[in-house]
Amino acid sequence: MRTPNSHLIGLQGEDLVAQHLQTQGCEIIARRWQCPCSDLDLVASDRAHLIFVEVKTRSRHNWDQNGLLAITPSKQARLYQAATHFLGAHDLEYHQFPCRFDLALVRHQGGQLWLHSYITNALTF
Repeated sequence: MRTPNSHLIGLQGEDLVAQHLQTQGCEIIARRWQCPCSDLDLVASDRAHLIFVEVKTRSRHNWDQNGLLAITPSKQARLYQAATHFLGAHDLEYHQFPCRFDLALVRHQGGQLWLHSYITNALTF
């Protein structure tokens, strides 16, 4: 169960990844986009792809390899469904872009956050 503090840290992790993507020239299209089946942490565009980014923020002593093990097959299926809902809601705007699913692993320690790993095309369907 997430505490209010861990929820805030998770939101800060998403903000950090959004800043990272912007420094790489990406446009942030949506943040914390929700649909009935799931949510999308970040949706971005690098002008060649529509990028759905799942962000996992973890402390040093975590049980799931910095969030990597939290991306179960059922979580991947929910992300795919959410992306499908997003595309349906924004079809005319983004229909020309191929989609990519990335994973950002953020480390939290001592009140500091940093991008531990960014995996492009982490999820394949």
